[in-house]
Amino acid sequence: MFPIFIFVKGNTVQIKVARILASCACAMGLVLSLSAPTVQAQTTAPAAAPAAVSAAVSAPAPAVEVKKATEATDNPYGIESLWKTSDAVAKTVLLLLLVMSISSWYVLIVKLLEQAKIGRQAKAAAADFWSAGSVQQGCAKLDAASPFRFIAEAGIDATKKHDGLMGHVDLNDWIAMSVQRAVERVQSSMQRGLSVLATVGSISPFVGLFGTVWGIYHALTAIGISGQASIDKVAGPVGEALIMTAIGLAVAVPAVLAYNWLVGRNKDAMADVRAFGSDLHAVILGSVKKA
Repeated sequence: MFPIFIFVKGNTVQIKVARILASCACAMGLVLSLSAPTVQAQTTAPAAAPAAVSAAVSAPAPAVEVKKATEATDNPYGIESLWKTSDAVAKTVLLLLLVMSISSWYVLIVKLLEQAKIGRQAKAAAADFWSAGSVQQGCAKLDAASPFRFIAEAGIDATKKHDGLMGHVDLNDWIAMSVQRAVERVQSSMQRGLSVLATVGSISPFVGLFGTVWGIYHALTAIGISGQASIDKVAGPVGEALIMTAIGLAVAVPAVLAYNWLVGRNKDAMADVRAFGSDLHAVILGSVKKA
């Protein structure tokens, strides 16, 4: 507390001023006495803060388990599930469609390779056969498996076997008949296998449709047994029906496209074969007349 000096000189105003100054001094002392502990607490707080931070850093972090979804979610309506849950009829339909698909792709690949080979043989015949001195020499230059050599040999044999009853046929007609038969055999060989594509393209949608009907039958059976048409009762059979339809179309569409494509390529190849047969007929006939 501050000492308070009051000078009294007998004047009332001076006494009042002294009292006011004394009260102000008391208030000042009270404020200073209250603020001293607060300042001390503020000075000690920064020192305690680093200790708390270091304690938080040094404390071990709690272990957190992170679970990863490693198991793939199985599709209850996929092809694998269809195979596992289907009966003998549905499995038979699936196997039949699989065999049809494999056979159509096999025929497509084989016929493409065969047509490409005939194209190379046609180029070889155009380059080597007609530049030879005789039909026999031209045949010797061609590949043994070439259809053009087969036709040329048929024409040569026609000139050698024109006797007996065949001798009554005009030589021109006989050579033309022999060459034409050889050309028809080549055409038959090139068309072999296309019937498989035509059959697959025409009946595979109906095979898939049969599987669709069978799946709908299972859906109706499930509804009749449970007494309610809930989605969990009909989802499996209806999904089976839709998969059968999709597989049937997936088998039929490539087969039809392959059939049309191969038929067009066969026509182009047979045009070269027929042209070779016609030219060969004229050459053989001319060489026989010269002889």
